[in-house]
Amino acid sequence: MSWPVQPVSPALRRWLKAPGSLTARLRALGTVHVEVMSQGTRRLWPAERRLLKQASGHVREVILCLDGQPVVWARSVTSQRALKGPWKALKGLGSRPLAELLFSHARVRRGRLTQHAWRRAGPEQARARRDWHRVDRRPPSASAGRAPGWARQSVFWHHGLPLRVMESFSPGMRRRFTP
Repeated sequence: MSWPVQPVSPALRRWLKAPGSLTARLRALGTVHVEVMSQGTRRLWPAERRLLKQASGHVREVILCLDGQPVVWARSVTSQRALKGPWKALKGLGSRPLAELLFSHARVRRGRLTQHAWRRAGPEQARARRDWHRVDRRPPSASAGRAPGWARQSVFWHHGLPLRVMESFSPGMRRRFTP
């Protein structure tokens, strides 16, 4: 089963295009908790392979929860070389948000923020959906069909080495933040 394709509400579109720290924006609405789903050396997705010019890299996948409810599935990817250099702090983040690293260092630069199109029923979608259901602790009837539906991505640069970050929003974000 693939996620339903729904139009992006104006409110969610503002979230997709919002500059700065997504975590800071969420904290303005309530308590944010990070659930680390996976971290380590993994096979990269096609867009990541093109960026890093390698087949595997360091991958960190998390879900951001707002007041106990999952709202964002995020994936960050960098090369093993960068992990030994300017992005080495990634290894020690634990359940702290990546934003603490990205937005606190003056030498980190963010590339253009773009929307990400999920490939229907692709492996990326399946991965996010699986993680989503591991964290969404509501009864199955309340969480049925809930998984990230819209995403944004950008590349952060530190000493010339990239870190790609994708943030995918829950369908509940559309309802929760519609004016």
